Amino acid sequence: MYRLILLLIYLVFIGLGSADALFGSAWPTIQVQTNVPLSYAGIVTMLIFGSIISATLLSARLVKRFGPGPVITIAVFTSAMALLGFSFATSFWMLVLLAIPLGLAGGSMDAAINNYAAQHYTSKHMSWLHCFWGVGAVISPLIMRYALSEGGGWNSGYRIVFVIQISIATLLLLSQPLWRKQGVIVEENHEQTHILRLPEILRIKGVKNLLLAFFAYCALEGTAILWASTFLVQHRDVPAEVAAGYAALFFIGITAGRFISGFVADKLGDWRMIRLGIAISLVGIIAVWLPISSNWLALNGLIVIGLGCAPIFPAIIHSTPKTFGKENAKSIIGVQMASAYSGVILMPPLFGLIATHINVGLFPIYLLIMAVLMLVMVERVNRIARS
Repeated sequence: MYRLILLLIYLVFIGLGSADALFGSAWPTIQVQTNVPLSYAGIVTMLIFGSIISATLLSARLVKRFGPGPVITIAVFTSAMALLGFSFATSFWMLVLLAIPLGLAGGSMDAAINNYAAQHYTSKHMSWLHCFWGVGAVISPLIMRYALSEGGGWNSGYRIVFVIQISIATLLLLSQPLWRKQGVIVEENHEQTHILRLPEILRIKGVKNLLLAFFAYCALEGTAILWASTFLVQHRDVPAEVAAGYAALFFIGITAGRFISGFVADKLGDWRMIRLGIAISLVGIIAVWLPISSNWLALNGLIVIGLGCAPIFPAIIHSTPKTFGKENAKSIIGVQMASAYSGVILMPPLFGLIATHINVGLFPIYLLIMAVLMLVMVERVNRIARS
């Protein structure tokens, strides 16, 4: 029963990753067919992320009322139907409307699963959970490539991912008796669990530091994913096809790093994994920054940054119940996820302004600032946790 539910949440995260990465790979074709400016992709992604943040802030109350099993199941069904809607969209305004339920569903399942896994599974399972998100995100562009190459168009790619998600949702629906037996639909002592309001959460010592650490981590990761290729091409004169390949290896580095982390996470513990990840990321950032003529160090530095990023997100989430208490974790994790997505929304575009109006060569310095901020905040939380 324990392993079956674990397998199901792994499958959910594959589906979540596949949905998250689909729009970016489909947008060049969608943009041509809908005849809108290229920048309009930002409207859809901002709506998705804004809806995700709203859902993560509400997730604790939903889980308390209905339990994680039903919340996750309904969220996956909603996500699947939104993807199906995308596949039939013929104009841009339809994509805008469908972005809202897609984001709400993604935020609900993300926060609910992270909270449940943090309280019921070990560090290695949390690392592998996020590894499976990466598997979905890697598979998704390949599905879109297949759909386009076979002449089915981007709509066909969305329908394939819809089939994946609706299959996962059906398995979740059939598995509800397992969740009941494990005491998940109505959690143990849930009537004693007080869902904290945001001001109450922020008054807990160390929470603000942890939220800033999470914000900085996602700012670093999001900026690296979005701007690495541009930095390599415009600042280091790397050929575009080479830069794109190494930028993809950054993402693969995160996925592979989380798989490897699962084998050592329980032995080292969450805080050592976080420190190790930050240290490796700093090495990679310095490699990218060093002003030497050869591009070999900068290119491979991106892979090192990805490997360093790998354990940080899952370890921070998994440490929350132990650091702040299980009675507070459900409320705090939802706000953590909102802080994380805020970093993704705000900080990569901010670097875009810096690159446009100052110099794209500031890319490694920007990453370094985020990494140092994360390290300082993590150490403050760690001192509070020890005390």
